[in-house]
Amino acid sequence: MDEPGTIFLIDDDPGVRDSLALLLSLKGLSTQLFASAASFIETYQPEQSGCVLTDLRMPGMTGLELQAALRERRLDLPVVVLTAHGDVATARAALKNGAFDFLEKPIDDATLLDVLHNALRVDRERRAAATARSSSDRRMERLTERERQILSLLAAGHQNREIATQLGISPRTVEVHKARIMEKLACRSLADLIRMNLAAD
Repeated sequence: MDEPGTIFLIDDDPGVRDSLALLLSLKGLSTQLFASAASFIETYQPEQSGCVLTDLRMPGMTGLELQAALRERRLDLPVVVLTAHGDVATARAALKNGAFDFLEKPIDDATLLDVLHNALRVDRERRAAATARSSSDRRMERLTERERQILSLLAAGHQNREIATQLGISPRTVEVHKARIMEKLACRSLADLIRMNLAAD
């Protein structure tokens, strides 16, 4: 099954780039090839989904330096390190810096593909969650100050009468506000309201 997203393949060895690109394309995966980490950083756009498959030792920016550059730019893209020069200290450094996985050459094709499919899935899930948060935030911004107060009290477990007493309004007014809150936030139940309020905190 085709996976949405692109494998950004970074390796200074053209033979390695071409052979990996051929393998991935035969498995239905989209790739973009880069001879250096710097060229990838210069051209990558945050809206591009996918994952990075990078060598570790390259002229100029190394794989570890690439991870640092992505982190500095707040680019939360899964990074899979594939190297012929792996050791425990380097693997630990890569994983500590947030690498999705650390693989040593030669690598079994099935293992590599499994890791890349998982990295693409993680990127999709992160992007979907970010989109959902953004949509939730926009809806929360539509609430008035009074509606925010009532939502907070509802989420804390207070009943309508308790809220009415605290705010000096009638229980009926609380009901009206509650209905408006649910409409603005597109919630069908009190549980939905509570979940959205928690997500916004």
